[in-house]
Amino acid sequence: MLPREENDLLTQAGAGKPLGELMRRYWIPALLSEEIPTPDSAPVRVRLLGEDLVAFRDTRGRVGLLDEHCSHRGTSLFFGRNEECGLRCIYHGWKYDVDGKVLETPAEPEGSTLKNKVHHTAYPCKEAAGIVWSYLGPKEKLPLLPNYEWMNLPLEHLYVSKSVQDCSWLQGLEGECDSSHLSILHQAFSETKRGGGDPDMYAADSAPTLEGMETDYGMRMISCRKADANTIYLRVSNIVLPCHGFIPTGGLKGNVEGYTIHSHVPIDDQHSMRYNIHFRRNRPIRPEERQHDREIAADYTKVRNLENDYLQDREEQKRKTFTGMGRTFLTHDSCATESMGPIFDRSQEHLGVSDITVIAVRKLLLQCAKNAAFGKVPPHVIHTVDQNDLRHLACIVAKIPTNKDPKQFVTEQLNKAKYWEIAGE
Repeated sequence: MLPREENDLLTQAGAGKPLGELMRRYWIPALLSEEIPTPDSAPVRVRLLGEDLVAFRDTRGRVGLLDEHCSHRGTSLFFGRNEECGLRCIYHGWKYDVDGKVLETPAEPEGSTLKNKVHHTAYPCKEAAGIVWSYLGPKEKLPLLPNYEWMNLPLEHLYVSKSVQDCSWLQGLEGECDSSHLSILHQAFSETKRGGGDPDMYAADSAPTLEGMETDYGMRMISCRKADANTIYLRVSNIVLPCHGFIPTGGLKGNVEGYTIHSHVPIDDQHSMRYNIHFRRNRPIRPEERQHDREIAADYTKVRNLENDYLQDREEQKRKTFTGMGRTFLTHDSCATESMGPIFDRSQEHLGVSDITVIAVRKLLLQCAKNAAFGKVPPHVIHTVDQNDLRHLACIVAKIPTNKDPKQFVTEQLNKAKYWEIAGE
């Protein structure tokens, strides 16, 4: 359990709050590139870390993320004209570039210097992996964009989606810490079991041995299930600061092709955006792998959601799936986390051995948030090329002998040029 003051500390993402200051030290997903597809296309609203913003792509293709409300008298720039390398307010025509510089104030008399005295709030943006990443922190502390192995892949090797989650970001992230729920929540009973991971391995042992290891990027999480008397089913996933889960969803066969990233970004304290990033190292994404296309609506809300009880089918629950909510993990995860309420009161929970890695990640986040409040540089804020060598950030799935130390096996794999290639598999 968490005392209420610590629960508040980890769920309040606004400016000036410890968690909010921590989040603002990193590049975080702000929107999908597809939302502003072409130069001078329509701007879009973005709510991020409790701030109301507007994103646009200017005539030169550059992306801007501005405070939504005009610095003149507060009219929303969402309704503005995106033209000639700037976003123009429809009220009095004030025009801003992607850096927040006021370019024109046409309602002012000729020779006015007012535009030189005002600077509109604007946050730097970079595009990678089909996502617009933004940094909302102090300009003088701007870090490098992390060089994850999937950040520079061809777009056809990536499938990126996002969905609104009606709960705190922390509830989503904690689901990434919890390998034991794979044996329960995502079960399917029919012969057409969904191919996410290794359901037979999850069923073999519903109480895996879990361990969290603090790293320079966050937390490496090791899960060991007894596959049989002589074999351990090993699964290595990661919590990457500030809000990402790197998950080996492909299982024994698919992990060689790539893994999945779930980023849980606070919209505000009671809502978050879950970004789902699937990648394939050596081939394009196949149509059948675009599983969220039918589950997420055009406005990025989920088709199955809290309002409609996730379209649960009790007959399906009896005969086909554990939840009765179809076979898409996004839906199962969302029900588990959203049905807790917008912000779960963790002082009321009762934790067990299955929550060891959840506890470890909470401790890490608490320490990072407290340090950030005092101005200390958090882990995984990258400022050098050496820090941006992230080859040790690995998702691993393997069967190993029971007499093999799992951590030693992971170390040996990380010493290989391609850690995902497992001998004998």
